[in-house]
Amino acid sequence: MRNSKLMNIILISCFVIAVSFSIYFYIQSKAFQSKITDATSKEQVPTYHFALIGEEMDHDYWRLVGEGAKDMEEKYDVFIEYEGPRRSNPEEQLKLLDIAMKSKVDGIIVQALNDEFLPVINQAVDQGIPVITIDTDAPESKRSTYIGTDNYEAGKLAGEALLKDTNSEATVGIITGSFENAHHQLRVEGFRDVVEQEPGIDIVAIEESNITRVVAEEKTHNMLSDYPDITALYGTSALDGIGMVAAAESLGVEESLYMIAFDVLPANIALLKEERVDVLIGQKPYEMGNRSVELMLDLMNNQEVQEVYHTNASVVRKEDIDD
Repeated sequence: MRNSKLMNIILISCFVIAVSFSIYFYIQSKAFQSKITDATSKEQVPTYHFALIGEEMDHDYWRLVGEGAKDMEEKYDVFIEYEGPRRSNPEEQLKLLDIAMKSKVDGIIVQALNDEFLPVINQAVDQGIPVITIDTDAPESKRSTYIGTDNYEAGKLAGEALLKDTNSEATVGIITGSFENAHHQLRVEGFRDVVEQEPGIDIVAIEESNITRVVAEEKTHNMLSDYPDITALYGTSALDGIGMVAAAESLGVEESLYMIAFDVLPANIALLKEERVDVLIGQKPYEMGNRSVELMLDLMNNQEVQEVYHTNASVVRKEDIDD
């Protein structure tokens, strides 16, 4: 009898969960369609509707990607539906990708954070919806092209800057945004492939920040406490640099550390100007968003596109900002 009751509880729970997911997807799909209706209630309905799915809405980098894409609405006969989690959440991104596919948009531009995106991208393409990856690629999927930074080369740029500025002598700690996300993996891989060739460089620790400033600060604080001989820090996301500086300041070791972070965004520019960060690796998020829409329009017009379009990455120092 007890087993029967337990089985009934499990079955009821599964049913409730399934219904909840169905309701969630229904509401999201309706919201998606409502935005399309609002946007197309003007005199002329745009010819194309594209979905852009980014990593997180509450981030200056992705705001620039979104602005670059949305600004193309004024130039071309297109509506851009820009969506993403408030904070980095691959599962929520996958749900938004699935919703965009089921809403039968004309094209999808998406950041492919990990291998779980591949089957959904392929499913969309199989249904006749072209997909472009942005910022993070899924080269083994059926996507049409990739637009964004060459993240491996960006990591190499960071490594070369460190070797130049430290005369190839440093004990290094790495704070990476995510162990799972492909673009952060490549930024670490490129960096290591450069610096580990030098006998004077020793990477003693690597920690994950979950792409949040608070966790970046916490992990950096613990790292510097565990490895007081660290002389250089490398962060692979925009928020890692802010957290690294805060932790070093709280420990009173900020002035003795060499630091590299990603993205020329206002908070990081301020740190660079104040010489609290030594180098930023600059990317082109606005250009990524802008160009992705042009590439999607090329696909709509049956024009050939390249396999990959890399936007520039650069080493930015204080003198570059001053100039």
